[in-house]
Amino acid sequence: MRLIATLLIAGTGIAAEPLTESPRPVAAGEAGAGRMVAAVEGEDEDGRVWKLAESARAAKAVVVAFNSPTCPLSAKMLPSLRALEAEYAGKGVAFVYVNPTATDTAEAIAAVRKAHGLAGMYVHDKTLAVAAALGAQTTTEVFVLDAARTLTYRGAVDDQYGVGYAKDAPEHRWLRDAIEETVAGRRPRVAATTAPGCAIDLPKVEVAAGEVTWHGRVSRILQTNCQDCHRDGGIGPFPLMTMEDAVSHAGEIRKAVGKGLMPPWFAAREAGVTHSPFVNDRSLPERDRADLLEWLAGGRAAGDPADAPVARVWADAEWVIGKPDAIYEIPREIEVKATGKMGYVHLIVDPGLTEDRWVKSLEVLPTARAQVHHVLVFVLSQDADRRKIANGDNFFAAYVPGSSSMQYAEGYAKKLPKGSKLLFQLHYTPTGLATVDRTRLGVKFADGAPKHEVLVAAAKNTRFAIPPGAADHVERGRLDVPRPADILAFMPHMHVRGKSFKYEVVRPGVEKTLVLDVPRYDFNWQLLYRLAEPLHLPAGSRLEVTAAFDNSTGNPANPDPARTVRWGEQTDDEMLIGYVEYVFSEDKPAVAAAAASGSAGTAGTSPQIQLTGKSLGALGKRLDKDGDGRVSKAEAGSEFGALHAVLDGDGDGFVTGEEARRVARQRKESGAGGATP
Repeated sequence: MRLIATLLIAGTGIAAEPLTESPRPVAAGEAGAGRMVAAVEGEDEDGRVWKLAESARAAKAVVVAFNSPTCPLSAKMLPSLRALEAEYAGKGVAFVYVNPTATDTAEAIAAVRKAHGLAGMYVHDKTLAVAAALGAQTTTEVFVLDAARTLTYRGAVDDQYGVGYAKDAPEHRWLRDAIEETVAGRRPRVAATTAPGCAIDLPKVEVAAGEVTWHGRVSRILQTNCQDCHRDGGIGPFPLMTMEDAVSHAGEIRKAVGKGLMPPWFAAREAGVTHSPFVNDRSLPERDRADLLEWLAGGRAAGDPADAPVARVWADAEWVIGKPDAIYEIPREIEVKATGKMGYVHLIVDPGLTEDRWVKSLEVLPTARAQVHHVLVFVLSQDADRRKIANGDNFFAAYVPGSSSMQYAEGYAKKLPKGSKLLFQLHYTPTGLATVDRTRLGVKFADGAPKHEVLVAAAKNTRFAIPPGAADHVERGRLDVPRPADILAFMPHMHVRGKSFKYEVVRPGVEKTLVLDVPRYDFNWQLLYRLAEPLHLPAGSRLEVTAAFDNSTGNPANPDPARTVRWGEQTDDEMLIGYVEYVFSEDKPAVAAAAASGSAGTAGTSPQIQLTGKSLGALGKRLDKDGDGRVSKAEAGSEFGALHAVLDGDGDGFVTGEEARRVARQRKESGAGGATP
């Protein structure tokens, strides 16, 4: 899936590679996080032997840091590595440095060790045995393993240095975070990143497939991919913590994994694309899938108990984000009946905010997790009304099975405005046992205004009619981008007739690009698809969404195939919302807030412009100073420059009456209406 459009050199068709490269998070499963690393050995320049297995058994965590004196970027990482080595001395964390460059001299290595005061063993991996065992790609890459040689993190030390740039201080300290989590027995929030540096050319060696056993392989597959839900206290219907658990539920596991239903992940991958563009990609890597199914279908060998992984420890018994700074609880208990179905419940909570607050972490926590299908939390600002919420606007937080929390990177936060209130939309699914629920929202605040304000908008359509019996009825919606923005995540939302959903972007002068395709939409798993790299959209771009609905008798979830279905809040109705989480490229919260409230020009100076034929016609007449029947960029000025970019469909620098009417018609047909979001 080509999420980031490649800039092509005019007339050549050759992709122009960027001159700078920074580390970025990648899907953990693809990077091998969670697998057991072979018991590899290596030697230093004095002939002393280092054994990974011995280092791991003697420590809570082992950090293997690749380094080469002849790689400039590698050298820049050493002060940070030495500082971490000193910080964790005596805390059960072992550091070992591995040099994969055969031609680096013993004198150069000794000089590096002395200059930086490295205490850990320094292995000269001339045969690349250690690099091959870990799958190392660059001389700046670091690996963290636990006491059972399970890989918990691989990637960059931090983001202070990269190819072609340097910062005064890092914004993301991934290695330190990974060490902390590994020592505590938890999985790092970011388990893998890229590590820009000097490339390691590993020889291609065919690895002989060994016997797949529970202790050596399958236990780690389930630990990495399943136990977040399938554990005591989790939302899964049964635990998958032991070999006995797996054998007892072997039939259900084979069915769910074989059909691609578990782990839940429904984004299609474009043919030929190797790496997922989504950092939270839950899909089971093909090798893991094959090994799990092979083990379930075969003799289910236990293997050597010495190969068993370290048992995972989950964060705070209640809160994944840690102890919240504030907790907002719905005002009353909701009685969930034992059978049948329930309509949506809407409750308002007043957080009592006397000033604007910036939220860096949030988590929705129901007390009846087995019965809660989903929770959506919206912000009601002082001037907002319920109709905007019913249309999917002002979305703030969500709970869906397997995903209840969000922790934003340093410098990113969401705004809770002074005087605002929170609207909880709760949907329950009876499970045969009557119970009660009292859902809470926990938040942790940033110290002040962030560099990037995280906003949410929606490409939607509220004016559709799905005919009775239609098995593949298609509807569309759109969202205009009035100023440069970076998309962070997507979240499609439909109800039980939802069949498929896709997002596409149209940039000025660029062909339409597919950015997310969900060919099998499942109302039971309303997933957030978070990009590994922000998707940049210049001013004048638009986001288009296409949804298909199945209102036929062939849809077993369809409550009434004979009914014409329209927009509505209840499950029996339908919705077409393509949420996007984004930041404006100006990266100024005041500007972003003004734009999100509907301002089409510069924050604080432009009135709200409704995108209707009448209002645009009146504005055009006012701006058309030379009376030529069109509005130039100069005539629009800075006040209406962003709006001009949205309306200028052919990109010729002028907006005609027909272009303005076309946008007004498209927004009316899509149900978007109103000002540009």
